[in-house]
Amino acid sequence: MEPERKLTAPAAAAFQEGVGLVLSRWSALQLAVENEWGGRESRLKAEQLVSDIFSWVNFSTEPLYIDDLEEMLIEAMSSLNTVIEDGSIEEVAEKIMIMHEECLDCNFRSIESLREANSRRVPTPHVKQVVNDEEDSDEDDDDTDPSMNKDDSSNMIVDKPESHAVEPKTKQAVEAEDGWEVVGPRRSRGKRN
Repeated sequence: MEPERKLTAPAAAAFQEGVGLVLSRWSALQLAVENEWGGRESRLKAEQLVSDIFSWVNFSTEPLYIDDLEEMLIEAMSSLNTVIEDGSIEEVAEKIMIMHEECLDCNFRSIESLREANSRRVPTPHVKQVVNDEEDSDEDDDDTDPSMNKDDSSNMIVDKPESHAVEPKTKQAVEAEDGWEVVGPRRSRGKRN
């Protein structure tokens, strides 16, 4: 059995920076931090997540499994009172695990491209939820979450520009340019009946 490979000191520093860059581009995390959904310590909780991931990877004596990393991300988002159901936890975990493998081989290209992308980023609003306002589209009503009020037509939230959390154009952002109407944030966060 081959011994577990460890990151060199330069690779460990690059990996820790890379984890921070990946998390800074995770819009769900950044939205939770900016809105302090986890309380006043929301930013500290996000920073602690970077340290926790780095420690888990760098000091673990057990093999690293992506499921464990996903669980760590779920717990961190839970501490920010945020439930993620958009598949981004799996995506973030996969990026971090791939980055770790690259750093083991002293390959820092993905970190360099993240660093470069962050330096070019321009703040733009981005859509958080998509709303289906079509009155004649009743076919999806049976599959809706019972906690969602079918009469609530303002499910779309648009973030104000953020210099630290703008994602590259996603399918939602492209759709916004192709005819989706971008609306301002709701004034009250309470449910309407």
